[in-house]
Amino acid sequence: MKKIAILGSTGSIGTQALDVVRNLPEEFSVEVLAASSNVELFTKQIKEFRPKLAVLADEAAYKELSKKKFHGTELAGGRQAFIDAADFDGVEIVLTAMSGFAGLEPTIKAINGGKNIALANKETLVVAGELITRLAKARGVKILPVDSEHGAFFQCLQGEDSRTINKLLLTASGGPFRGKTRDELLNVTVKEVLAHPTWNMGKKITVDSATLVNKGLEVIEAKFLYGVDYNQIQVVVHPQSIVHSMVEFNDGSIIAQLAAPDMRLPIQYALTYPRRLPCPVKKLDFWQIKSLTFEEPDFETFRGLKYAYAAGKVGGTLPCTFNAANEVAVNAFLRGQIKFLNIYDVIEETVIRSDAFISTFENLLEADRAARALAEQYIELAF
Repeated sequence: MKKIAILGSTGSIGTQALDVVRNLPEEFSVEVLAASSNVELFTKQIKEFRPKLAVLADEAAYKELSKKKFHGTELAGGRQAFIDAADFDGVEIVLTAMSGFAGLEPTIKAINGGKNIALANKETLVVAGELITRLAKARGVKILPVDSEHGAFFQCLQGEDSRTINKLLLTASGGPFRGKTRDELLNVTVKEVLAHPTWNMGKKITVDSATLVNKGLEVIEAKFLYGVDYNQIQVVVHPQSIVHSMVEFNDGSIIAQLAAPDMRLPIQYALTYPRRLPCPVKKLDFWQIKSLTFEEPDFETFRGLKYAYAAGKVGGTLPCTFNAANEVAVNAFLRGQIKFLNIYDVIEETVIRSDAFISTFENLLEADRAARALAEQYIELAF
């Protein structure tokens, strides 16, 4: 039985990970649950899975949780307790399912503790890819990708020599606005942005999918997961979301991973690797699939993808700056402060006004802080 910790248990990935555990109760022991502030759902999760440790990062939410009684579960609260939960004794693999830059410190804590990482928090590699991959190698820790696209690459590369990779073909659904022009996107609403055609995800990642910034984050993530150059990563729009990504090798062969669009599959594979176990997801019926189509992304309308490549190629702390600006911009859009296309303006202005430094932990913290301040200032003055 594999002992696991789930950081971000009340979010989209965290709740689906617990569905995986429900389906394979003999395979997993949930030792740690950690979340932000959803006391009601978190309480239900503690009662069902009976972890040894349960942590809420939000102090007020923890105060409310601490009034409840749970048999055999230690409760803790606050940001530091959330970070420390990543290195809980006996845990073998930590699923990092929290959102944004906040995932960096818990991931570092888990790696330093020798825990394998089931990585759903892509921002960790975006902002600190050099640091994280170097640290994981030094500690002998595996980083197992949970993103459907990176989980696909991981599966396609089993038994292959990574030096034979010619190209990583990173698929994108295109989001709800595939084929739309800039003029058509001027006044789209939050509701329209959150109506993703194929995936059920949290608000932030759904907005990122609509802007294609999410695909840009995955480009940077792929560079560090698989050690390729940016010119070896090609984004391909695939609206059906059935081909989750492909690898082209130096002999011209292409291997693809196909499955129904259900995040439980890549989550389960990361948690059970190297074994494959039954998973209750819909199976593909090739008699019913009429076509699989592929397109080039529109880099000019969906500028976030272009900016991600540019920031990644500069390297250092600039991807961290890019990520921070996007997080601030997305939150501002969800609050109604800016329009959809203004997300790109915030990113561009913040990145242009920022320098790139060597990506030490201290420099990354400062780059994140400075970028957020710049982005907030720009939003306040420009909109």
